[in-house]
Amino acid sequence: MEQEPCNYAEATSHKEEELADDEERDPESNSLHQPLLKRNRTLSSSPLAMVGAKVSHIESLDYEYLVGFIFFTGVNFLLTMVATVLCVCFAPTAAGPGIPEIKAYLNGVDTPNMFGATTLFVKIIGSIGAVSAGLDLGKEGPLVHIGSCIASLLGQGGPENHRVKWRWLRYFNNDRDLRDLITCGASSGVCAAFRAPVGGVLFALEEVATWWRSALLWRTFFSTAVVVVVLRAFMEYCKSGNCGLFGRGGLIMFDVSDVSVSYHAVDIIPVAVIGVIGGVLGSLYNYLLHKVLRLYNLINEKGKIHKLILSLIVSLFTSACLYGLPFLASCMPCDPSLSDSVCPTSGRMGNFKQFNCPKGYYNDLATLLLTTNDDAVRNIFSTRTPMEFHTFSLIIFFGLYCILGLFTFGIAVPSGLFLPIILMGSAYGRMLGIEMGPYTNIDQGLYAVLGAASLMAGSMRMTVSLCVIFLELTNNLLLLPITMLCLLIAKTVGDCFNPSIYEIILDLKGLPFLDANPEPWMRNITVGELVDVKPAVVTLRGVEKVSRIVDVLHNTPHNGFPVVDDGSIPHVGLPDGATELLGLLLRAHLVLVLKKKWFLKDRRRTEEWEVREKFAWVDMAERWGKMEEVAVTNEEMEMYVDLHPLINTTPYTVVESMSVAKAMVLFRQVGLRHMLILPKYQAAGVSPVVGILTRQDLRAHNILSAFPHLEKSKGSKKRH
Repeated sequence: MEQEPCNYAEATSHKEEELADDEERDPESNSLHQPLLKRNRTLSSSPLAMVGAKVSHIESLDYEYLVGFIFFTGVNFLLTMVATVLCVCFAPTAAGPGIPEIKAYLNGVDTPNMFGATTLFVKIIGSIGAVSAGLDLGKEGPLVHIGSCIASLLGQGGPENHRVKWRWLRYFNNDRDLRDLITCGASSGVCAAFRAPVGGVLFALEEVATWWRSALLWRTFFSTAVVVVVLRAFMEYCKSGNCGLFGRGGLIMFDVSDVSVSYHAVDIIPVAVIGVIGGVLGSLYNYLLHKVLRLYNLINEKGKIHKLILSLIVSLFTSACLYGLPFLASCMPCDPSLSDSVCPTSGRMGNFKQFNCPKGYYNDLATLLLTTNDDAVRNIFSTRTPMEFHTFSLIIFFGLYCILGLFTFGIAVPSGLFLPIILMGSAYGRMLGIEMGPYTNIDQGLYAVLGAASLMAGSMRMTVSLCVIFLELTNNLLLLPITMLCLLIAKTVGDCFNPSIYEIILDLKGLPFLDANPEPWMRNITVGELVDVKPAVVTLRGVEKVSRIVDVLHNTPHNGFPVVDDGSIPHVGLPDGATELLGLLLRAHLVLVLKKKWFLKDRRRTEEWEVREKFAWVDMAERWGKMEEVAVTNEEMEMYVDLHPLINTTPYTVVESMSVAKAMVLFRQVGLRHMLILPKYQAAGVSPVVGILTRQDLRAHNILSAFPHLEKSKGSKKRH
């Protein structure tokens, strides 16, 4: 009698196994057209369920999913924490894509700590952590920044504290060559991200560089050629299995060349529709992202802990969505022509993820969400798979990535915009391809490619470089005509609503980026009128008292000061009572004079040999800290400094009657920091300089704040 309960349990267990075998042989017995909230019992691990007769099989499945969710969320949480802590504590400039700051630097804006060794290290490790955490961001933007950091460090001989002092490196220690190196680094980053060498060159030309010349063209081309050769060499090495999980895939990331592209005149209509949708959604995305970034700025200003909490909240929300939403999708049967190893799949790769489905079925939404972003793009770009994805799953995927794209970008981790926008655009492109299936010859995968291209053009407003990048990504030259048309339509529609996403970020960061074309109303105001609303210009004399220099540096934030000669020291050719503009002197050089204690007891000009003993050309190129670090005694305050050897005697000057539009074009094309404004009439008692304009003074919104009536004029009154 004691053996009967055991025998009864064994019989019950044997009967359950037979029922499970029957269900496995007859998968149609499951309600597969309804969302499965629990996995089929044939896929469970029976030891967990057979702890006792009272422990149900369904409870064990709930436990499995709960453990999986905790593990999935916990790993993503830790990776996000590592990336955020690195950015917040060690290199705040490493957060974000870095492309807007590179554009600003190449436009002439000083961006401190943007290309240092610490920033490079944090950018690499933080980008790995953020992408591995499953956040909706890409590695392409950070790779552009990484390439620029490497180029800058190579040109300067290494980090600031451990710089190599080779003599040949001095040839790169000037602004023009440093800009060229950073431009080459940016193009190399795009090449490494997309494996698109020509696209990288065109990206630097169209989006990043402000000043372009023929020499820079072949330098960027050489840089991208080296990158693609190194990439190819590593791929060949990794094909032998020496790189573990790395090295899979070829030089073409999203190959769609296996399908023939044939289209007719009627196919132009859906292509144009995709372009219009991309322009509208791209401008809407820019508008909403602008609002979210302004909110994030308010949160991030509260301190480091708030930045960390914000990033971790986004990570938890992302993990919950990626893990939970696939349960809403229906299981889809595998194509009978596919082998069991291809459909379904349960590993890292593959287009048919089994997830919660029984054998012979796959979850299309899990295929898109529970994978890397690159593999998700490959899946959604896949050709000759008209029944692979359900429209409902694509709608969920599109809506989720729209939300995640808005709330992920802006947290304190290295992030890129390319891949999230590609994922969003490919989703609605594929949906349109499904709807147009009976009426077009274009494959659904190609519709997804066009959708991704249109949304990128609608948000980033690039055309030529995007077209070439997508051709190199997909390896299908036959897509060229319709891709060009789609990009042009999307950019045109997007320009009707708002500026590009990078221009919006530049404005939010307060970087004074100067556009190529001035506003029409800038022709209605002169530079003389503009300097009149500014505070009076601060000038120095050729031989100035130390106390005056200290007072000017303490009480003004200016970085440049006009130097005039008032006749206090006899000068040949200067009439009595007249003043002469000697040139422009930088704030850094004044700090250098005070630090080196180059003072004179009497008011006089110095000899050339005295200057050579005290200063070297390297001193003039270095940054010399802040004024607060300089100590000057009361006795030294009464001494004098001869500023003549340090003056830039040929600054750029314009007459006060010139229009602001002309002055802005000159300022941008020459790459100036300061522009001196001279009076139209020279006379005794009249200052030789009316004022000084900087980049901030020529920004449109700063001018409109002082002259609000100009926006209404629309350029009706022109000054040439």
